[in-house]
Amino acid sequence: MKKILKVVIPMAGYGKRLRPHTWSRPKQLISLAGKTVIEHVLDTFATLPADLKVEYVFVVGYLGDKIQTFMEEEHPELTVHFVVQEEMRGQSHAIYLAKEYIDGPMIMVFADTLIETDLSFLDQEKSDIVAWVKPVPDPRRFGVAEVGKKQRVTRLIEKPKAMDNNLALVGFYYFKKGQDLIQAIEMQMDQKVQLKGEFFLADAINIMLESGSCHMRTQKVNVWLDAGTFEAVLSTNRYLLDHGHDNSEKAGQRMGVNIIPPVYIHPEAEVESSVIGPHATIEAGCRILGSVIQNSIIEKKTQVEDVILEASLIGQFTVIKGESHSINIGDHTEIEI
Repeated sequence: MKKILKVVIPMAGYGKRLRPHTWSRPKQLISLAGKTVIEHVLDTFATLPADLKVEYVFVVGYLGDKIQTFMEEEHPELTVHFVVQEEMRGQSHAIYLAKEYIDGPMIMVFADTLIETDLSFLDQEKSDIVAWVKPVPDPRRFGVAEVGKKQRVTRLIEKPKAMDNNLALVGFYYFKKGQDLIQAIEMQMDQKVQLKGEFFLADAINIMLESGSCHMRTQKVNVWLDAGTFEAVLSTNRYLLDHGHDNSEKAGQRMGVNIIPPVYIHPEAEVESSVIGPHATIEAGCRILGSVIQNSIIEKKTQVEDVILEASLIGQFTVIKGESHSINIGDHTEIEI
């Protein structure tokens, strides 16, 4: 019988930094190189050991019904439990709401954290907690892991003042016993260990570390991508197109279209008399006519005509006709320039 691994993904935030797109759908459903953000997160778990059965727990809030509908329609093969976080009380609170599903080993990952890592070792992992980290030149903007003797993590520090500890926490954790984390969160909430009204996961982990019986180590990654802001979405789209998500060869078979790799053009997109790329993503149902599109994402069923777009993020069901611009507009918009 396979051991069950729970993957908890908090995603109840409003995505304010990605408005206007997140007025109509959660940021996890924004497109990146032919897949949604949440699908790229799920791809991270492709290297898990074969003897682990994975169940996902999505902690949703604002527009969470759209995530549930998307998963049911696009990924019915996955086991996904949904928990609603109605009040934004922080990361620990989100995980605590999922406590009925947390028993045994678990992974916690933030829903806009995209990393490249090999998880095949997890069925042999001895440590109680593993935190994925990335060395950074200036750690003062991040949470970091303080490492002591024998590479054992002694505590987590939010936005350290010193520069000597540069292991930034990327928002990806493994817990051998998820119920131990739940107990620490209960202590955290009882003691009201919070910041600006929110309970942070790092504080719960520090409670576990302070007990002295918890062994925690780090796992380094080289690639850590983000999808939390307009600029980060375009940057991550560029990286993904550069690293395996380019379909220029197929897209280049279209007559009257000049393709400058790398690009992703959905097979159901209609493109005529246009220059596409580099680093352009065009989703299903789009109609692109007489346009130049570079370093941009055009979401599904959008029409672009006689426009030069660069560094743009265009929502779904949108119509744009006109001249040269850098545009960031949400769904169901019509612009004539």
